[in-house]
Amino acid sequence: MKYLILILIPFLSFSQSDVPDKYWLTDDNFEEVVSGNSAFGDDNDKTILIEFWADFNKENCFDEWEQVKDALYYRVDISKAPNAKKEYRIRMAPTLIIFKDGEKQATFKAGLDLLLPTDLQEIQESINEINNASKF
Repeated sequence: MKYLILILIPFLSFSQSDVPDKYWLTDDNFEEVVSGNSAFGDDNDKTILIEFWADFNKENCFDEWEQVKDALYYRVDISKAPNAKKEYRIRMAPTLIIFKDGEKQATFKAGLDLLLPTDLQEIQESINEINNASKF
């Protein structure tokens, strides 16, 4: 049994698509981050992109998160945030929601095939549009 655990450790470390721990949210810190009152820094005026993620569909996660500009990225494991999942009516994973000033602005949901029918360019265009609209 001890050897089995040692064999599994390398696989477990890559199971969340190499997103650092500081970008993972749970029900304990979800609303704080979305509202901009986070202890993670002075991000009150930042646009926030949150991916609702599920282990059963980790192969289809949003893996271009490091390329997103002008928005903070976070990921939520839906099994660890049942309240956020319920509040935002998450039915498929991945689902991406863009928040600005604590308000939901745009949503991108996986289809029945569990694939996200959008790309980085479309997501970035939405972020840019939201950021430009909030300047007025």
